[in-house]
This record gives sequence, structure tokens and C-alpha cells, in this order.
Amino acid sequence: MTRVDAWTWSVRLFKTRSAAASACRGGHVKINGATAKPAQPVVPGDEVRVWAGGRERIVEVARLVSKRVGAPAAAECYVDRSPPPPPKELFAAVPVRDRGAGRPELTDPVQ
Repeated sequence: MTRVDAWTWSVRLFKTRSAAASACRGGHVKINGATAKPAQPVVPGDEVRVWAGGRERIVEVARLVSKRVGAPAAAECYVDRSPPPPPKELFAAVPVRDRGAGRPELTDPVQ
């Protein structure tokens, strides 16, 4: 059995092990629907949900690793069941102001 913070770091879901442990303590990592503590063990077949980087990653543990591995080997250690990210068209575009137009006032039309 492997700790969840070490496993998520080993398969490159987090950049550092301390970031993985902080996410666990903050409630951003769930194992089979329950909030996980950093030392909670994971076994093959567990569903791990990670909220990081503004999106939720849902992975199923396929193989345990104890040391950090390269990206191709890390991809073999889990099955990614995450939903696709939302399209960029759903996000509002940043309003553009003409250069030299100065500070906006209340009477300026909204674009």
C-alpha cells in the first residue's frame, strides 16, 4: 500500500509532495468519495478525485508506485476518467479598451 500524497506526487498529479499533502489536508483529494488524509493508503481499483489547477481530475488507480516516475510511465499507473475541460467559448472575453481612451467613466457605453 502507498500513501495517497506520495502516489499522487509519484504519478505527477502534483508537482511536489508537500503540495499533494496540503491538498489532502485542505480536502481537495477524495478516495472513493471520502475526503482523504495525506497518509491514507491507496490500492489498485480506488477512485481518486483531485481538485487542482482549476479543474477536477478523476483517476482510477491501476498500479502503485513508490518513487516518482517519468510521464509515460506515470500515465500507465492510472486510468483517467476526468470529464473534458469546458470549451473556451464559455468564458467571457476580457473587454478591450481603445488605447489612449483614458479611464472609463460612468457615462461610457458598455461594450
